[in-house]
Amino acid sequence: MGESSVRGQMIDVLLASANYMALDRKQVRKQKPYPPLATLYAAAHLREAGIAVDVFDATLAADERAFDAHLARVRPRVVCLFEDNFNFLSKMCLSRMREAATAMARASRAAGALVIAAGSDVTDRPHLYLGDAVDYALLGEPDHALREVIDIALGRVAGDIAKVAGVAVHDRHSDGGVRVAAGRPPERRPDVFPRPAWDLVDIDAYRAVWTAAHGHFSLNLVTTRGCPFHCNWCAKPIWGQRYAMHTPARIADDVAHVKAHYAPDHIWFADDIFGLRPEWVLEFAHELDARDARVPFTIQTRADLLTPAAVDALARAGCVEAWLGAESGSQAILDAMDKGTRLGDIAEARDRLRAAGIRAAFFLQFGYPGETFADIEATRRMVVDLLPDDIGVSVTYPLPGTRLFERVRREIRDKTNWCDSDDLSMMFLGTYDSSFYRELHALLHRELVVRLAESRGEPGTAPEREDVERTWARLADTESTFRNREPVVLSAQAASPRPDLSGAWN
Repeated sequence: MGESSVRGQMIDVLLASANYMALDRKQVRKQKPYPPLATLYAAAHLREAGIAVDVFDATLAADERAFDAHLARVRPRVVCLFEDNFNFLSKMCLSRMREAATAMARASRAAGALVIAAGSDVTDRPHLYLGDAVDYALLGEPDHALREVIDIALGRVAGDIAKVAGVAVHDRHSDGGVRVAAGRPPERRPDVFPRPAWDLVDIDAYRAVWTAAHGHFSLNLVTTRGCPFHCNWCAKPIWGQRYAMHTPARIADDVAHVKAHYAPDHIWFADDIFGLRPEWVLEFAHELDARDARVPFTIQTRADLLTPAAVDALARAGCVEAWLGAESGSQAILDAMDKGTRLGDIAEARDRLRAAGIRAAFFLQFGYPGETFADIEATRRMVVDLLPDDIGVSVTYPLPGTRLFERVRREIRDKTNWCDSDDLSMMFLGTYDSSFYRELHALLHRELVVRLAESRGEPGTAPEREDVERTWARLADTESTFRNREPVVLSAQAASPRPDLSGAWN
């Protein structure tokens, strides 16, 4: 909630995010908040058109009451709940954040504002927002649609908002109670979007949280919109299988800007996949050098993209940590996920990153349909053998729009969304129940800590390692008691073709 030149008078548009860190137990523990980047892109896009815009940033606010106070203070004509489409938490469609967004929408309507909503959950389930809370939903990439809608809403141009491409409205006569205008393809040249409006959020508040918890300050950027790969559990409601890359020069300009104005110690590139093309990364390194703009950064990527040339370019650009979607130590599970990677890719990527001095971290996933205890043990062996510097462990979470969701939707029970990111509930009958996967989550984290300490030669690790091994043995002896009687079983499907990454977009 930054300072705005229009604060204290009625503004045109209030953009608001509903991702309250305070309402997510895991994020409160982590204390690694980031500003809602997509919201700030949208604010800059509107401001470029001469529209008076303000931002309510829920990230560091206590709850919805902070929004009520902000709403009363700025008195907007239009409120748009615009979630951060670059934040994985938004893609998780957490039920507590949906409750917050709906409450904020109702408060906005009660205050006399036109209410718009955009984001992953809105695109997946517009019917949950339209009607009594939201006037218009923006489906898919919302930036251009929002500007067209605002122009009409403010009387700057004539038109029917309901006919703007990408807009959905409540209509009891339409299928599902929602009428959708023509679809809108995503922007292929994202450099057309102006630099995010960081001045509209309180960057110093973020700095204070980060510095108190971690001793340094990290800020977020993106280089790419979307991901072209086919992992069948991965939700892609905004860009689908499309991707579009900023030019290296544009991102180097953004890094130089935040370095000069906000002085982060670290940058988190929030792309689904950073560095789709090694030559892009190498050019990016050159552009950073030309601006003296290098800042240490962390990325998310795929093991099969980390060729020797790619890793060398990442090191030159300043990458200090890479999170790999390793997912499983079982090739059978990787194939079932349509991941498109081989176990050898993961091992080679780990070795190359270590040699380049870049920390390697693994995203891991348990609970995929058909996973056996032998597959789980294979994942454990991969972690022990490769010793990633960190891991993030989750369970399979089918979300609308994914191929996995379509295949298991009849098995999904009453609960369809996690409450917060610490939930780890199984939405369908996996091989084991949720309590088993929660124990796996804690145990594998614990084992990695012990094994890393052992690899560094720290004294006194043997008793802890022995206790970890006893816990694994107990789990192996009792795993049958956690099994579901009739778990979901999926038939094999043909692998998807590898995407064409030859261009700056597809």
